[in-house]
Amino acid sequence: MPYHLQPTEDGSYTFFSDEFGETYHSTSGAREEAEKKFIAVCRVADRARQFGEIKILDICYGLGYNTATALETIFRVNADCRVEIVALENDREIPRQAIEKDLLQGWNAPIPEYLAILARDHRLQAGNVNATLLIGDARQTIQTVVETGFQADAIFLDPFSPTKCPQLWTGEFLGLVARCLHPAGDLATYSCAASVRTALGMAGLSIGATESVGRKSPGTIARFLPFSEPLSLQEREHLQTRAAVPYRDPTLADTAEIILQRRREEQESSPLEPTNRWKKRWQNAG
Repeated sequence: MPYHLQPTEDGSYTFFSDEFGETYHSTSGAREEAEKKFIAVCRVADRARQFGEIKILDICYGLGYNTATALETIFRVNADCRVEIVALENDREIPRQAIEKDLLQGWNAPIPEYLAILARDHRLQAGNVNATLLIGDARQTIQTVVETGFQADAIFLDPFSPTKCPQLWTGEFLGLVARCLHPAGDLATYSCAASVRTALGMAGLSIGATESVGRKSPGTIARFLPFSEPLSLQEREHLQTRAAVPYRDPTLADTAEIILQRRREEQESSPLEPTNRWKKRWQNAG
């Protein structure tokens, strides 16, 4: 099996992917990561309580933890809330393995049952929940989502890291993701990479930093509405360095190697400040 079960510090489990050389979640706590990096950042509880309906786009569904935690939060604050979820996942076996190994049993009923149905049938209609799991390359399935006109109140952007899976962090892909975000919605991701923030900005989104969870660096929140608290001076300067050169995939079909090589070449010819100079300047300032 190309992925292996691994415990995390909050008692929940994750998988380690041989293909990407990374775990699916932070080893500090898989469930904690879902709660603090995605659900809280996207104000899921407030939306469910205030509006009585919520639409969610879960990119890189994986074991289903982000969706499970969102549902548990929603059911806790408003049992009558109507929920529509669209989830994207490339490997159909990951959701199935999560169910087979009982990794969702820590969430309240009926969530494990709901997500077992979703993993098996890729569709769920139960109670107030309507969910669809689209299997395949997210660069292609996101186009299906765009075509339906789906507008998410909350987007969970949770691929493997940009250096391991650049296909899902390019300007072209994130531009399509932004088209699926409601004008008043929130997008959350664990990454604070300057390349990612630049790509989100290119898509017309405002950028903010989120609390660090399980690591020193913060995450990112993006929305069309402006932020009252912008990025720090250090973060804004980071976006003026070569680290901010975005990943590009014009045809939405290039391999990771081609995308990485293209970015290296563009960084080498970029007039932006070398990133190590920015880093030394702020280290000296500290």
